[in-house]
Amino acid sequence: MRTPYPEIEPYDSGMLAVGAGQSVYWEVSGNPDGKPAVFLHGGPGGGTAPYHRQFFDPAVYRIVLFDQRGCGRSTPHLADGATLEHNTTWHLIADMEALRTHLGIERWLVFGGSWGSTLALAYAQRHPERVTELVLRGVFLLRRKEIDWYYNGAAGYVYPDEWAKFLAPVPEDERDQDLVEVYHRLLHSPDEQVARAAAIAWSTWEGSTSSLLPQPDRIAETAEPRFALAFAKIENHYFRHGGFLEEGQLLRDIGAITHIPAVIVQGRHDIVCPAVSAWELHRAWPGSVLHIVADAGHAANEPGITHHLVEATDRFAKEG
Repeated sequence: MRTPYPEIEPYDSGMLAVGAGQSVYWEVSGNPDGKPAVFLHGGPGGGTAPYHRQFFDPAVYRIVLFDQRGCGRSTPHLADGATLEHNTTWHLIADMEALRTHLGIERWLVFGGSWGSTLALAYAQRHPERVTELVLRGVFLLRRKEIDWYYNGAAGYVYPDEWAKFLAPVPEDERDQDLVEVYHRLLHSPDEQVARAAAIAWSTWEGSTSSLLPQPDRIAETAEPRFALAFAKIENHYFRHGGFLEEGQLLRDIGAITHIPAVIVQGRHDIVCPAVSAWELHRAWPGSVLHIVADAGHAANEPGITHHLVEATDRFAKEG
């Protein structure tokens, strides 16, 4: 069983101005002369964490992490009153290109899980010449049926106790409406207590359902108000707009990247991003490798998920 690499510290970091008053935090660790790889965090709105570096052999990889607009250490932060006007998938792709250029990287491995897999696919389809390989986990194609599964009731059949908590901030006479839209109103309420309660409920719904077995630290992190406000507002913004993608776009345009080596890692019991999306992606991409992990949910730190992610980055390091 592959385990994460030892935690390391960045050897370089900074803030990159990307326009419209936005700056993204970035850091680089590992081998300065190694194989470039960029890690795309989930959410959107989740931010990076030190353990994200541990999926890569630091002796071999030049590991790039960055916090997407409005969250983590990027500025301005959503919890500090930033707007979402200049925050779309296409802005994030432009930020990736600006960062790649800033760091003097010609091509890189792109690694993304959950929303990070969405962004990885969209980036690769826009800039296939910049991608050496793709490592995807917990595939999310951001189709309406995927959003409805998780936010409009079906997933609640598996987690009825947690679903009741998600519904708690929603007025009873609005619970049969599109809850993504209802939550948009709640999250942007002028009443700060209403917005905060909605953000925590939205964020902890994901934190409570992301792994096969409960992870109390994850749940506590998602309930932290500053994190929850950015996470919930950014996610809701993207999901209301279908990720700023045309419906089914990522599968429709898969031909642009089928020449790129790819490994897909998917938990069998993933409630957040059910395995059908990874399966459909793999079926449309014959050269991809799909690992369905029998004893895992959505989280990257579940042992079987981690094993296959590290195995994939080790494989691509050896292949160059």
